[in-house]
Amino acid sequence: MKNLLVKSVGSYINLLSYLSKPYAANKALNLFTKPRKGRILKHQVDFLDTAFNEELIYNNQPIMTYRWLGTKETILLAHGWESNSYRWKPYVTELNKKGYTVVALDAPAHGRSGSKEFNALLYAEYINVVAKRFKPKTIIAHSVGGMATTAFQNKYQSENLEKLILLGAPSEFKDIISRYVNMLGYNNRITLQLDKTILKRFGVIPSTFSSAKFLNNIKTKGLIIHDKEDTIIPYNDALLLNGSYKNSTLITTKGFGHSLNNTSVREHIYNFLEV
Repeated sequence: MKNLLVKSVGSYINLLSYLSKPYAANKALNLFTKPRKGRILKHQVDFLDTAFNEELIYNNQPIMTYRWLGTKETILLAHGWESNSYRWKPYVTELNKKGYTVVALDAPAHGRSGSKEFNALLYAEYINVVAKRFKPKTIIAHSVGGMATTAFQNKYQSENLEKLILLGAPSEFKDIISRYVNMLGYNNRITLQLDKTILKRFGVIPSTFSSAKFLNNIKTKGLIIHDKEDTIIPYNDALLLNGSYKNSTLITTKGFGHSLNNTSVREHIYNFLEV
């Protein structure tokens, strides 16, 4: 039923493309950039309110941050698509017990942060604002949060950042778009127009927005963890990242999926932090 609904939406936008390709491509991009979930749910509030909640600003948009104080260095957590800072609960609890100060932020259009749409470029700017405020020595980022983090460090080259941990992170934005196009079943009229629409709105074309390329310019010590059975971001993306990221280690898991929500994954991270 869900697949049928998705294809129905795709068919509708395909029809629009015969009236106006730019209009249809705009509709397709709007659908792509607006998360359907990821706002704070009732059962998540109590945990997030155990932190110091601090709202920062980027271009008049609020960025919600959560800070759990420790006696050691600061670690920043950046979640992925249709999620929020609550996804880090096990990490926050365990890292805080180990003495680390932990900061998490809600991405654009997620959690308690502002913006009506999400994209990795905007997320990178949010991360920069938060990094300037809290000066983390490590960033742990999941999924597209990893893509935004590599874009941030490539652009700003934060001198405070010593370690970067990427969990199930995508490499090529063009591949994300391609998977989206295939999922919705868009026709060639929309597919060809999308590049133009993305360039007009964001100032880049998908083929140039590449975490692998960004990592060529990043010397920060890195850890990449990716599951071979990840159905959201293919394992090959991890190989591309690791091939470009000269100062990185790749750990391959099996059976944990895209979320990588497993104690053994966290242990790999904690060991990396202590090195």
